[in-house]
This record gives sequence, C-alpha cells and structure tokens, in this order.
Amino acid sequence: MTGTYSSGGNPDEELDCSAVMVDVWLLLDNECDADAKRRLQAHLDSCSQCLEHYGIEQQIKSMVGRKCGGEHAPEGLRQRLTVQFEQTVIRYRPAGEQ
Repeated sequence: MTGTYSSGGNPDEELDCSAVMVDVWLLLDNECDADAKRRLQAHLDSCSQCLEHYGIEQQIKSMVGRKCGGEHAPEGLRQRLTVQFEQTVIRYRPAGEQ
C-alpha cells in the first residue's frame, strides 16, 4: 500500500496507508470523530488496496460478532473485575509536576 492520507493533528501531514490501516478499526467501531471519519473514507474511496483491506476487516468483524456475540464472561470474573475497578485510584498530575 503506497497511498497517503492526512492525519487528524495536521491536515497537511500525510501518512502512508499503514497509518490508515491502524485507524480502520476506529472507523469500523464508529469510534472516530467526524473529521477523521471523513479523511479515512476519502482515502478508502481513492485507494483500492486500502478499500480491499477495509472490506476484509469489516468481514472479520462481522464474522466474530456472529460467532462470539452471545458469549458472556463468567459471573465470578465480572465480580472480581468490578471489585478491582472500584479499588483502582486514578491520580491526575498536571504536566510538569512531579
């Protein structure tokens, strides 16, 4: 894959197709912002190799959803994770402070 696409941080910065493929899952999971979605879609519309890869990833996501969609974690695991999350303390430290 040899195409380019503009990254979110700087519209003039171009990334190779491998950078697009990193963000494909964000697009598939509908987790990217509108600008990133527009840039990714524009790249996919103009790059047949990336579009083909995107289609394969879309099929994999769909297959995994069909095959594993009904499975749930054991209740004991869910309870242990809930306890661990409740015990976790997140500390915020402004940049530059130690």
